Amino acid sequence: MKAKREYRRRPDIEVRVLDALVDRSEEGMTVFELRSHVEADIDDLEDALANLKEDNLINAKTENGRTRIKPDERVIPDPDERGEEPSIVDRIIDRLPL
Repeated sequence: MKAKREYRRRPDIEVRVLDALVDRSEEGMTVFELRSHVEADIDDLEDALANLKEDNLINAKTENGRTRIKPDERVIPDPDERGEEPSIVDRIIDRLPL
């Protein structure tokens, strides 16, 4: 599953982090799990997590000595809503480096 469309116009690594977290939104992920899913350098991952945290798109909670990161609920698409197929213009915009 992917993050909602309105959160996809962010730097690539941030989108990959959000997508990975949305896939495991119930249990969350540790930084090490995220790193293996997004295949990014730890410094880049830390920067992405800091930006997402600053924008309140992720939450971190420590349980049993482990910090688990979860996406904010507004990032998770509603499974009952049928997502529209992106238009050709949307696909072009997504590919442009903005």
